[in-house]
Amino acid sequence: MDRVKLIKMFRTKAEEIAEKKFASLDETSVIADMGVDSLAMLEIIGEMERELSISIPDDQLVGIETVAQLLDVVEKRIAA
Repeated sequence: MDRVKLIKMFRTKAEEIAEKKFASLDETSVIADMGVDSLAMLEIIGEMERELSISIPDDQLVGIETVAQLLDVVEKRIAA
């Protein structure tokens, strides 16, 4: 899956879980600044894992602050 589709998937999941629109979301967006807390973030990641049939170990999620950092981890898991 290409990066554009991953961003779209993240936006869709984030909008569903946070119940708000993220029209200006891009790779440089800081997830906490979007109003997405850690619990919502885990829900978003869980949804992406299910849809992409991947599993992301918790230790790989430590320190993720931006959408780009999350997508880097997702891409590595898809390639693995």
